[in-house]
Amino acid sequence: MSYDIRRMNIEDYDSIIALWKASEGIGLSAADSRDGIALYLEKNPGFSFTAWVDGQLIGAVLCGHDSRRGYLHHLAVSKDFQHRGIGKALTECCMQSLIEAGISKCHIFVYRENHNAIAFWKKTGWVERVELTLLSKSLSS
Repeated sequence: MSYDIRRMNIEDYDSIIALWKASEGIGLSAADSRDGIALYLEKNPGFSFTAWVDGQLIGAVLCGHDSRRGYLHHLAVSKDFQHRGIGKALTECCMQSLIEAGISKCHIFVYRENHNAIAFWKKTGWVERVELTLLSKSLSS
């Protein structure tokens, strides 16, 4: 099977958000609005990628950095196209972009109960950081 990977473009937002909403284990919030994603892509140009087959979106990943560490968000591949290396290929595109930007470490947030995703990430060389606790604070009401 042949697929194309290209840099994420806000014009594809409707297809991307539909994929994320249909994907188990992806948690979306107000930050994932069209405006929120457009701003993220503007602040992190060239780090996020999509995968396509015959004009159909089959995978997407949001990636960026804070000048120190990289971050992956919302890696998803359509169920019909999973287990074909597409998620790994999307991730590798992100990692290469981060390396070219001088970023030497990347993090991803995965829901604790998303065992399939945790297995995927471990299989592809990621290490679980059990010594850390993530804390969050909403800045809006």
